[in-house]
Amino acid sequence: MRAAITRAHHAEWARVVAVLTRRFGDLDVAEEAAAEAFATAVERWPARGVPPNPGAWLITTADRKAIDRIRRESKRDAKQEEARRLYDDDPPEPLGAIGDERLRLIFTCCHPALAPEARVALTLRLVAGLTVPEIARAFLVQETAMGQRITRAKAKIKAARIPYRAPFAADLPARVSGVLAVLYSVFNEGYLATGPDTDPVRPDLTAEAIRLARLIRGLLPQDGEAAGLLALMLLTEARRTARVSPSGELVSLAEQDRGAWDPALIAEGHRLVRERLASGVPPGRYQILAAINAVHTSARDLRDTDWSQIVALYDRLTRLDASPIVALNRAIAVAELDGPAVALAAVDRLEGKLAAYHAYHATRADLLRRLGDGERSRAAYDRAIELAGNTAETAYLRRRRDQLR
Repeated sequence: MRAAITRAHHAEWARVVAVLTRRFGDLDVAEEAAAEAFATAVERWPARGVPPNPGAWLITTADRKAIDRIRRESKRDAKQEEARRLYDDDPPEPLGAIGDERLRLIFTCCHPALAPEARVALTLRLVAGLTVPEIARAFLVQETAMGQRITRAKAKIKAARIPYRAPFAADLPARVSGVLAVLYSVFNEGYLATGPDTDPVRPDLTAEAIRLARLIRGLLPQDGEAAGLLALMLLTEARRTARVSPSGELVSLAEQDRGAWDPALIAEGHRLVRERLASGVPPGRYQILAAINAVHTSARDLRDTDWSQIVALYDRLTRLDASPIVALNRAIAVAELDGPAVALAAVDRLEGKLAAYHAYHATRADLLRRLGDGERSRAAYDRAIELAGNTAETAYLRRRRDQLR
């Protein structure tokens, strides 16, 4: 039953928040009321059964919670409260250029008046329903810092009186980069969940991210990054079923059964990558990441991988995104091309920026293992296990550590 409620949470969260935000004009009220409605569902549905129309039940319950909160805080006068009671008689607001309610809400939250980081964090919380700890791990920041970032974004919306208005076609280009960043974060959380209390892979999130990316591709067919992100998601999703073993352990790229990869998704992803290359327009971040994944999925075996091309693509990506995460991933490719010693030197230079990131320590552990330094490799595995939240990844790291002499 709790699993069913969790699925309903991700399927209905955006709809509940969207409806309440339109009615009350306050994102804070909408989010708090939605959270209270879902908490009530967790408490009542196991005992009383799921209602015939769960979505309507959640909206009705959240609506009552919102009205109760407004009354308690005395933020609205009696006339406004009465108007809200009669919301069914109000004419519907125009939908703008976007018909899908969740995508419309994402574009609405990605308002250019907010800082890019704030747009993404706020939207992940309000629309995708990710928790503050999940968002913080995605950004590699402390939970308290992420909570403050989201709070400040909400406060700016109120102070600047940014309207909750569905964007029209002219608004989309200025907001699309933030929307793509949101979808990429949602997809990554689904592909390899960061929390210890969730399933290691969450297909509901990856499927929703891909669905919305397809919609954006249809809205903005000339946007190279929209096509690039869709290609990246498809090529990554194609490998999902081979990523976790039946025993619940992460399977590395080298150990995956490539025959289990989805050929239809790979073919579609490759076609999008080729289309972008043929356009002659310099590629953006997502397009380069998609091209890297295209190289991986073109190889019949790990030994057939064109590592020199992958390193060259990472070099190009570094000119657009000189983040330590990109540098770490480049070093992993360098290890296959120039050897683990060269890669380890590059990885060690990232310690000051990635000391709290489990993948940094996991990469060091593997490189040290390949160099025959079992003692330091074991210590790095221990640190990676301590920091990792995904249960499948933790199981993999433990096995690799225990195989050391």
